[in-house]
Amino acid sequence: MPPGAQLLGREWLGFDGEIATVRFEAQPLFTNRHGTIQGGFLAAMLDSATGLGALAALPATRTVVTRTLTTRFLKPARIGPITAKAKVISQTDRDMIVEADLIDANDVTVASATAELRVLDKR
Repeated sequence: MPPGAQLLGREWLGFDGEIATVRFEAQPLFTNRHGTIQGGFLAAMLDSATGLGALAALPATRTVVTRTLTTRFLKPARIGPITAKAKVISQTDRDMIVEADLIDANDVTVASATAELRVLDKR
């Protein structure tokens, strides 16, 4: 697992053919001066989730890189588990658009994002 994924406490929960589910563990060291999770960590979680959502829908011979990530912070996020749900919205041979939500332990959506990803052959 990549070091960034380890830092975020990333855990793959599965793919049902449409939705990829990933859990992260928001640590106390991720907090800002308000005691909530700093937005950069939430953006990193969303970037990871959209990438994994794309990979789940692609053959093992292909990979993706993020071109853009439009992030929306909706509610304060707290320390603890945060679950991401990611779904492919559109796909061509070269590009994908994936949307993801971050949902806290109280089932509140705290952030969401839309990612534009470039699809590449693995080398």
